Amino acid sequence: MSETDTRDGTEQELTTTGETSEEVREAWTEYEFAGDAKLAVEELDVYYGDERALQSVSLEIPDESVTALIGPSGCGKSTFLRCLNRMNDRISSARVDGSVTLDGEEIYSDGVNLVELRKRVGMVFQEPNPFPKSIADNISYGPRKHGDLDTGLLARLLGRDDTEAERELVERALRRAALWEEVADRLDDNALGLSGGQQQRLCIARCLAVDPDVILMDEPASALDPIATAKIEDLIEELAQDYSVVVVTHNMQQAARISDQTAVFLTGGQLVEYGETDQIFEHPQSQRVEDYITGKFG
Repeated sequence: MSETDTRDGTEQELTTTGETSEEVREAWTEYEFAGDAKLAVEELDVYYGDERALQSVSLEIPDESVTALIGPSGCGKSTFLRCLNRMNDRISSARVDGSVTLDGEEIYSDGVNLVELRKRVGMVFQEPNPFPKSIADNISYGPRKHGDLDTGLLARLLGRDDTEAERELVERALRRAALWEEVADRLDDNALGLSGGQQQRLCIARCLAVDPDVILMDEPASALDPIATAKIEDLIEELAQDYSVVVVTHNMQQAARISDQTAVFLTGGQLVEYGETDQIFEHPQSQRVEDYITGKFG
């Protein structure tokens, strides 16, 4: 049986060239794990104008682990990722229906503080995007904007200067991002002078500086060389000891190496299968997922 989308009155095949026509089974996405979900998504639909980008996606994401999102280009992985901290709100044509909760609280409720939400759910993008500031200022920028640090002449006059706390925070974030040893003697240098891999780890450190609960990563190593990619992968695995990390990747070998659980999105914005990474890659339940993983399409 073929899956179809009939919302506009016409049937649209939800498969692409090389895909098996197959009905998705709810059991394939029912992943059970110990403890409460850090993020829970229910019946999530996303439209860009008339185009449906995600179709009734439901899944739960555990804390202190790495969740990989894989699938061919255009299947909705990045759209789904951006839903987790409401980045799609910045796109005028986007419409989001459904529910996303963080620690049980609905993030799409009216009155949600988006600045606070994006502090708790940080994001690292595909291309490194350091600010044209010093390495140290890149790290301290977020805490300053959120009011967690008070520095400068006025702060000193008022007796509440946080300069020492700022130094400690910069070092702590850079150490967590495995970058401190490489930049400790040039914290005042412009961050744009770092290599691509160093810039990406700086962006991760900048995210960590505001003490998030969840870290979203959209293909964080796709623009990097193999050595820099290996450092990012090692870092992701370390971060999962303290954070919920959700990573979009086109590199299936990378997903297999670094993730605890994997969600497979396929044509039409469908979540087709979700479970432990070893099970997804070694014994997928869906024929379409097996075909995708073995390279028959995508």
